[in-house]
Amino acid sequence: GVEVGPQPQGVARADVLDKMRKIVKHGLDFVQLFNEGREFPACTIEVFKIMEKVDYPRNKNGEIIAIIHPKLQDQDWQPLQNGDPLFLTLDGEVIPYQGNSTVYPTFINEAAYYEKKQAFVKTEKIKLTAKHLRLPVS
Repeated sequence: GVEVGPQPQGVARADVLDKMRKIVKHGLDFVQLFNEGREFPACTIEVFKIMEKVDYPRNKNGEIIAIIHPKLQDQDWQPLQNGDPLFLTLDGEVIPYQGNSTVYPTFINEAAYYEKKQAFVKTEKIKLTAKHLRLPVS
């Protein structure tokens, strides 16, 4: 499956549809080249590995008491470092990120995740190495 976004629920966006078409085309091109016997050398790529889901700050009754800070909004996949603004309370108090390492938040303030008690997902950037790939000769 391919999930392309972000986009609001029930909204069709031409730019997101174009991205989806391109990634599906690249996938189909790869399958065709692989089936034709094309050799793919080993490579290393950077990816984002999910670490944990982060909820909104809540009071003892489970009600949200802070929202995503404006400096974090729309910053998916951008580095978040210790001390950076994370949440803003309804009283205007900034709640900073407190962490030992740089993380890369994503799915920030997604409407579909409110009911799942998820303000964003923390990811870490890692490198993966793919081995040489070629269709075995029969």
